[in-house]
Amino acid sequence: MIVIFDWNDIRFFLELSRKGRLTEVAKALKVDHTTVSRRVLALEEKLDARLFESTSRGFVLTEAGERLLPLAEQMESASATIQDMVGGENQALTGTIRLGVPEGFGSQFLVHELPAFQRQHPDLELEFLANDRFVSLSKREADLSITLGRPKSGRLVSRKLTDYRLRLYATRDYLARTPPIRQREDLRHHNFISYIDELVPDPQLLYLSDIVSNPTVNLKSSSIIFQFQATLAGAGIGILHCFAAEEYPELVAILPDEISIEKSYWLNTPTDIHDLARVKAVSDFLSEVVIRRRNKLLGIK
Repeated sequence: MIVIFDWNDIRFFLELSRKGRLTEVAKALKVDHTTVSRRVLALEEKLDARLFESTSRGFVLTEAGERLLPLAEQMESASATIQDMVGGENQALTGTIRLGVPEGFGSQFLVHELPAFQRQHPDLELEFLANDRFVSLSKREADLSITLGRPKSGRLVSRKLTDYRLRLYATRDYLARTPPIRQREDLRHHNFISYIDELVPDPQLLYLSDIVSNPTVNLKSSSIIFQFQATLAGAGIGILHCFAAEEYPELVAILPDEISIEKSYWLNTPTDIHDLARVKAVSDFLSEVVIRRRNKLLGIK
């Protein structure tokens, strides 16, 4: 027997599986939380299966829900593909794309390139999740993510987006009132600005100890933007992205020929939406930007 249900109920099922709470789903879908509950219950009745269990942590999938999830995601992907393809090649790209980005890259580099993207795709809405922590693409927390390394799991299409460099920076005023730095050993007599160890977004960011043995860190923050502003205020020496620091003439790179850190950003998309036109538009835009501004990312003048 063929079970007929409202296909739109799948959208409510997916959102609740990802967010876990009726109020959060209601906010995302712009409906009342009772509507969310009613649509999920209607789907359960049609399928004659209990899809969720209510716990102190929110709604979690039952075994039946777990079986439905990949099929529902395929339906979601097919729906998005239809939306992208049916209109034809000349149809303007529309919709929303959410991008998870490292805080520094998004706020100090990528943001300056967005006006060009908006002119090219005026009907696309961009949402930026500025966070260095892991963004779950499988739970649709974002459509694309830029990470500090290649993800080790998940059904993703991942590629290296670009290399970038960081160096030690301090203001001219700070360097004028502190002991001179002529060699690496002189750094032991200076104050540093860095991450809070137990709150660091990614262990890859704990590279200060690789540069200085037992550094004196008198100011810590989980935010690279805070660290940048503190360095700019003359509070100490910070490890900053070259693409941001080189914009400020009052900042001086310390021992740049001897000390630099080279890292890579990776671009990731779920396999089921990788080929969607609006996703490719963002991916192509990012590729063009990092190629065009390669020298800035690597701190090459």
